[in-house]
Amino acid sequence: MISVLHITPHLGGGVGKALSSLTAQAQASSGQVQHTIACLEQPQRTQFLDEVRRNCQVSIAPDRSTLDKLAAAADVVQVEWWNHPATIACLSAMQSRPIRLVMWCHVSGLFDPVIPRGLIEACHRFLFTSACSLEAPDMPRIAARMGERLGVVSSGVGFASLPRSRGNPSAELSVGYVGSLNFSKLHPDYVDFLRAVDTADFKIRMIGETLNRDVLQARCRDAGRPRLLEFAGYVADVAGELRTMDVLAYLLSPVHYGTAENALLEAMAMGVVPIVLDNPAERHIVEHQRTGLVVRSPSEFAEALDWLRANPEKRFEMSARAAAHVREHYTAAAMESSLRAHYQAMIKEERRRVPFEEIFGSTPDEWFLSCRSNRDAFASDLNTMAANPARFGLMEHSKGSVFHFLQYFPQAERLREWASRMEASQCV
Repeated sequence: MISVLHITPHLGGGVGKALSSLTAQAQASSGQVQHTIACLEQPQRTQFLDEVRRNCQVSIAPDRSTLDKLAAAADVVQVEWWNHPATIACLSAMQSRPIRLVMWCHVSGLFDPVIPRGLIEACHRFLFTSACSLEAPDMPRIAARMGERLGVVSSGVGFASLPRSRGNPSAELSVGYVGSLNFSKLHPDYVDFLRAVDTADFKIRMIGETLNRDVLQARCRDAGRPRLLEFAGYVADVAGELRTMDVLAYLLSPVHYGTAENALLEAMAMGVVPIVLDNPAERHIVEHQRTGLVVRSPSEFAEALDWLRANPEKRFEMSARAAAHVREHYTAAAMESSLRAHYQAMIKEERRRVPFEEIFGSTPDEWFLSCRSNRDAFASDLNTMAANPARFGLMEHSKGSVFHFLQYFPQAERLREWASRMEASQCV
């Protein structure tokens, strides 16, 4: 029996779904791995917490002594990685403890937030959640050096039990979007893509928290299409919404941080045909003209929608292929088996201390900068941020932004200075 301690800042969203699926599958299948989860914060929603508690021990907001005991007892410590301030603070406090460390990375690292290269190479195993991360310019060199220590295990799972969408060939296409409305994820020019569709009654149903709703509505009014977007807000029954859709207009920022894209996979598993942009993460999920359509401009988006409307039989074939592909390849069994193989290989290796202070630095401002591609420019010239394509990520008060770090470390003077300068320069 191999004991694995997972360290995660929370159990929401994609990571909560992944860990609940992993622990359930481990219970149902091999029984060779015993999972324990250390959740660094009190969960805001309990859906996935309740699920994982049925399958493994969960420690909520453990103090340093408790976490150290859990790490000492574990054969493998698995960190659910993105640049969350609580995670980096936790790791920095653990650097004296010899461990076998695997990082399961839930951001692509192709854009901000980047992954400190020292972190990748310091691990016993570093696992991406999408092969798109291997497209980073220096990754072939790192992969050659790390060999089997570097891998890809998708965190996208849990689609087999979903119903199929309605698939009505005689009705006008029903088009929707499911996901974040923050412009660090949603394409900032989303409305420009939609307005290219020359159909008077065309609209998209937007499923997700209503952040940026006023901005998007104003852009629709400015375009002379005030009813282009229909906002449903957060809904508990996403599958119910997807059942009413024929097409998912999943147009994301070209510099977004995502990988597994659970909303996209869920829609495809239900037979909703996706239209996506030619971004790295989406390219590794959607095969153009087989399981969806990949576009590069507003005019191509409009042409793709016209083609789907004019070719219902081919659309249904694409719908069936999308559903079959996701249900076959994105399974909890495949995920659990892949991770278990890495654990079994790691158990043969010695525990060692990981030099987290060398990797991240020793202060909260250094921790924040360690995951920025433009760390020198950020610290010296925040005025350039207003023109940076990734500036919308700086607007977030979560997702590892400077404001997020400041929430955790309010006494950090440099973080407070940067936040003030960003506000003054209208970066946010």
